[in-house]
Amino acid sequence: MKKQRISISTTQIILFSFLVVILLGAVLLCLPIASVDGKATPFLDALFTSTTSTCVTGLVVTSTVSHWSTFGQAVILALIQIGGLGVITIMSGVMILLHKKMGIGDRLLLQDAFNLNSLSGLVNFVKKVVIGTLVIEGIGAFLYMTVFIPEFGTRGIWISVFTSVSAFCNAGIDIIAENSLCNYALNPVINIVTCTLIFLGGIGYVVWWDVVRILKLSRKKKMMLFKDLTLHSKIAITVTFVLILVGAFLIFVFEYNNPQTMKDYTLFEKIQASVFQSITTRTAGFATVPQENLTNASSVICLMLMFIGGSPVGTAGGIKTVTFAIIAASAFSAIRNKEDTELFGRRITKEAVSKSVAVVCMSFMIMFVSTVLLSCTTDANTLDVFYETVSATATVGLTRNLTSSLNSIGKLVIIVTMYLGRVGPISLALAFNRKKENQNMIRNPIEEISVG
Repeated sequence: MKKQRISISTTQIILFSFLVVILLGAVLLCLPIASVDGKATPFLDALFTSTTSTCVTGLVVTSTVSHWSTFGQAVILALIQIGGLGVITIMSGVMILLHKKMGIGDRLLLQDAFNLNSLSGLVNFVKKVVIGTLVIEGIGAFLYMTVFIPEFGTRGIWISVFTSVSAFCNAGIDIIAENSLCNYALNPVINIVTCTLIFLGGIGYVVWWDVVRILKLSRKKKMMLFKDLTLHSKIAITVTFVLILVGAFLIFVFEYNNPQTMKDYTLFEKIQASVFQSITTRTAGFATVPQENLTNASSVICLMLMFIGGSPVGTAGGIKTVTFAIIAASAFSAIRNKEDTELFGRRITKEAVSKSVAVVCMSFMIMFVSTVLLSCTTDANTLDVFYETVSATATVGLTRNLTSSLNSIGKLVIIVTMYLGRVGPISLALAFNRKKENQNMIRNPIEEISVG
């Protein structure tokens, strides 16, 4: 009798690898050596911390700076780095460093993990991603040291490294203070370095190398041409800058006279704080302003920015800028009664539109169910609950001071939400990228329906 061969898809491998890393991290964080007081941390709290680190979310139920020992913080940092780059990328990077040959299966897995359309140059792409990440995080850590070493002494080195990795991976977890970066709200160095790291991590690796390609090309042309970028890069860069600028402007207006946030700031300080808030809501999770003190209008703007998130093939979460652009373009095409969806003079495929709709619907469903369930377990107001669930779904990490007060059921709800928010859209994207096999040629008849 022949044994039945078990077939595991690349999607299942990626989802399972995230789960294994989360569970392994939870076990390590449960160890007495992981806490400052030398006592074992309850498994649920350790699982929550491991999930928020691996999913690069940033919501925490225990203080990272005061509860976790250096060992515990090192585990959290490792989880953030793995979650930011992706488990498959880390594994592949190790294989490359050890000069292990990658088979076609490994290459297909990488292709799915990065949501790329071709196997060509894949190994070289991974090399550049790993090296580029380490270089940028190293530069960020060095710049942070100019502030943290004078303030914290030699411990400032560890703080700088941790903060740099967390910022680049859009995790938003820090070991500086209980109130995130609120003590540095008016520090230009911390603001600029953090915003730059968040931007570079969230814009996506594909955009990195496309810009590098254009820079090399510009040496010959003596100028850099935006039109020479790929359509993906054009959309990601344009939408990112528009969202940052519009978000910063609206937050500036809504918080201008808010006595709990920016009323006493100078004009430059208000602009600085507004830009930081707009950028950090793009799934980074650091805060220079207490989120619970924001006006309702600013909170709504932040909810929108959190839900959209960063760009594809990067460290950020959310539905992604390109997805948002395709949905918006598709809607405008329908309004104008145009058959094709177009952006920057190029036609968007029907598959891309369908994938975008599916990603948005899945993310909204995760957020909606999570909101309903969390509302049943807490008596917090609706805005605080909604802020929490959107933050978890889009792996942002900003909270209106609700996370620390969650009960056991509430923690489980957010744990599942963070995991699904991180891997759900990925699994959907991979599912759409799989080749259609044995497609049924018999199609059902069409019947008109009313829409709207």
